[in-house]
Amino acid sequence: MDTTLYVVRHGRTEWHAEHRYAGVSDVALTATGREQAERLGRWAAGTGAAAVWASPLTRCRETAAPAASALGLPVTVDGDLAEVDFGAAEGRTFAEMPPADVEAFLADPVAGAFPGSEDPRKAVERGMTALRRVAARHRGERVLVVTHNTLLRLTLCGLLGIAPSAYRAVFPQVRNCALTELRMSGDSAALMSYNVPLP
Repeated sequence: MDTTLYVVRHGRTEWHAEHRYAGVSDVALTATGREQAERLGRWAAGTGAAAVWASPLTRCRETAAPAASALGLPVTVDGDLAEVDFGAAEGRTFAEMPPADVEAFLADPVAGAFPGSEDPRKAVERGMTALRRVAARHRGERVLVVTHNTLLRLTLCGLLGIAPSAYRAVFPQVRNCALTELRMSGDSAALMSYNVPLP
């Protein structure tokens, strides 16, 4: 039986305006981010979702909380849904990084990953494992999953057979609290919609 996953990026954080890499840094939601989370909760109330899963980082748990409350469900936390560790880029903007590191990353975000960062190929495997685990536990049901920008894009590449080095080109943006719908069946996945703003 197919499982429907509504995969959502967390709400806006304090670092978004400055385009800082948050990664594994535990950055709080802004007032706008909390409003986005409330909108997500109102939307989720009508989905009949059977479960709510989230990354352990505060910005994801806070984004998931209104939806879980609306559905009368707990938030199940899964460490494999956490964002990619950006190593030397954590908490920094492009302007604050060595130009050679930025140039290498923009040319190939896998081969040129930031120094000290998680290998993006391992992040792909981690993300796919997490979504497949969620789908296996909720066969035939609908599930809300709150995760992160880069992990989601890398995971989509893995599920859809796209080279991970292309993730920034193929999936250039994930809006905060926008909806991506996946239909999961065993190890296979179908992308039903991507990056759709909340109604």
